[in-house]
Amino acid sequence: DIHLPIGISFFTFQAMSYLIDVYRKVNKAQESVLTVGLYISLFPQLIAGPIVRYSSIAEQLKSRVQSIELFSSGVERFIYGLAKKMLIANPLGYIADSVFGLPSGDLTLMTAWLGVLCYALQIYFDFSGYSDMAIGLGRMLGFRFRENFNFPYVATSIREFWQRWHISLSSWFRDYVYSPLGGNRHGRLTTTRNLVIVYLVCGLWHGASWNFVIWGLLHGAFLALERGSWGKVLHSLPRVFQHMYVSMIILSTFVFFRAETLESSLGYLTAMFSWDNGLAIHTRIAIELDIEFYFTLCLGILISTPIFGYVSDHLSYKRLTGWGGARVATITRYFFKMTLLMVLFALAAMEIANGSYNPFIYFRF
Repeated sequence: DIHLPIGISFFTFQAMSYLIDVYRKVNKAQESVLTVGLYISLFPQLIAGPIVRYSSIAEQLKSRVQSIELFSSGVERFIYGLAKKMLIANPLGYIADSVFGLPSGDLTLMTAWLGVLCYALQIYFDFSGYSDMAIGLGRMLGFRFRENFNFPYVATSIREFWQRWHISLSSWFRDYVYSPLGGNRHGRLTTTRNLVIVYLVCGLWHGASWNFVIWGLLHGAFLALERGSWGKVLHSLPRVFQHMYVSMIILSTFVFFRAETLESSLGYLTAMFSWDNGLAIHTRIAIELDIEFYFTLCLGILISTPIFGYVSDHLSYKRLTGWGGARVATITRYFFKMTLLMVLFALAAMEIANGSYNPFIYFRF
């Protein structure tokens, strides 16, 4: 086995972006070794992302403006990220691991779909949770990192999905691989070739296995199709069908992303689209599905959409203002937010102390 340093893909891409930008004369070469060292080894996002471009924090490395407001917003963001990881990603990940650990012959249709749904939510809340924690830690230290996720599961196309998912990675491949290859400037065939190459490399970035290669090629193929006539047909469909299309592709391709071998991936996909093993959830999985699990699953689905932000920013404030004026509304919202943060932090701390299941899925990448 080849043992690699934790987070090697993240700090390698950061160092590459710095060197390429200096070569392109986007940035001036940094004369201070300590400053370059700080940029590459910046601990908040060192091992789990997001990928921070040197150009986005070059001035912050020289001088940062710190304030109570920025620090408190960092604490708030960190707690939200920690809660995502401990209270949603981990419980759903436990079920996903249990399902993917079953032999392919034992998978029923409902069991297979439940497993991949749980994994899709696990990986989203795990990745976005770590990004939130990194952004929060950065704010505590005076750094302002860019957002890395923007509700990707509400996307209506695979192209939009990648504009919302792991934004720092997709933009890195766009600027340093796709554009130098020619982007979409030289006709449809060249564009298709470039997209396939980019997402093949993206797959290999996650791991050197056929599963990641297939995952990357499938995403590249669908992105290429959406740039043609299929994209026009897709955008003419009602939004509900667009969401169904994206959900089907994302969940199906996540099987290759999660399964350990190509054989197990194909067996899992067969179970997802076959009635041969029945519909009922496997007994070994069913005994784990209590009220707490269903609550977490429903909460995860809701939080993966902007619905709570919409309600908080619009409806609640207007109603509170109507009841007692702007000052009462502000005080009430502040009290509610502080209570929520304390409860979330306490629950997350209890889960950490319990320590029964807390995977670090970045070891695979």
